[in-house]
Amino acid sequence: MIKILSPVISAQSVFSKALLCKVASLFLLSAFSSFSHAADKLNIGITLQPYYSYVKAVVGDKAEILPLVDAGFNPHNYQPQPNDLRRLREMDVIVVNGIGHDDFAMKVIQAANRSDLIVIEANKDVPLLPAMGQSVGDGAVNPHTFVGLSTTIQKVYTIANEMAKIDPENARYYRANARKYATTFRKMKHNAMMTLGDLDTAGMTVATTHNAYGYLLQEFGVDVATVIEPAHGVEPSASQLQETIEKIRKSGIDVLFYELNMPNRYVDTIEKATGVQLYRFSHMTHGPYEAKKVEVETRENLNTLVEAMKFAAEKKGS
Repeated sequence: MIKILSPVISAQSVFSKALLCKVASLFLLSAFSSFSHAADKLNIGITLQPYYSYVKAVVGDKAEILPLVDAGFNPHNYQPQPNDLRRLREMDVIVVNGIGHDDFAMKVIQAANRSDLIVIEANKDVPLLPAMGQSVGDGAVNPHTFVGLSTTIQKVYTIANEMAKIDPENARYYRANARKYATTFRKMKHNAMMTLGDLDTAGMTVATTHNAYGYLLQEFGVDVATVIEPAHGVEPSASQLQETIEKIRKSGIDVLFYELNMPNRYVDTIEKATGVQLYRFSHMTHGPYEAKKVEVETRENLNTLVEAMKFAAEKKGS
């Protein structure tokens, strides 16, 4: 006798197999999609510590950020290494200072000869200050735009706008992040201004040991009378040092700003010879790559500046 399977049981069996196949297919598709999404993330290179903060603020987790050089290097005397070229090969986009502070990176980019690499010049829309210092050539610009507030805001907007062109799907996300970051820095400046209140600092003049702080100081109406170092990290000669001491004495400079993370042995000599008050600013290109680096160190620089301006005002009033 031939045994005939129940149609109901057969249908259920077929349905169960189909359901299992469908679930398995959906699982594989989901896993593949997740893998593809991760693999499709852009690799964005950066050349200096501040630009890590900028790019991270704009792209969040939508892209991977790859520093061109390991942390701990001095951008003023760094020479390109073979590893830099290897890292560059992994990048789809690279964000550069492009106005003198990462010339080493421009050499690596040129050597790579990659027509597919997208280079974002963060400073392309920033109003630039002329460079100051005894060793500065004619027409040189101050490349330290990352120390300022307004310049930081402009660069973050530029990065967001360029990323929106590269990755239109996330354009609104990038621009929203840029606006949020800009608001943080506007509030910082507003709070510093409110702290200063009606303080009269109109006649305040300063000297600096490095051509780095002009973008921050100009936002508060502070003039830089002289830059002491002949070049970054290079101590002045005895004659240059004496010339600076005489200039400080004659011009009535109130304070001397010098760099937080660099040895400045000659600064003590200037302090003893002139009685000028010393304050330290962060240059923002030392230490590890961190998302909050620019925000944290800008806030510290602002606190230092407010303290210096209060000192200068009290000195003028005494």
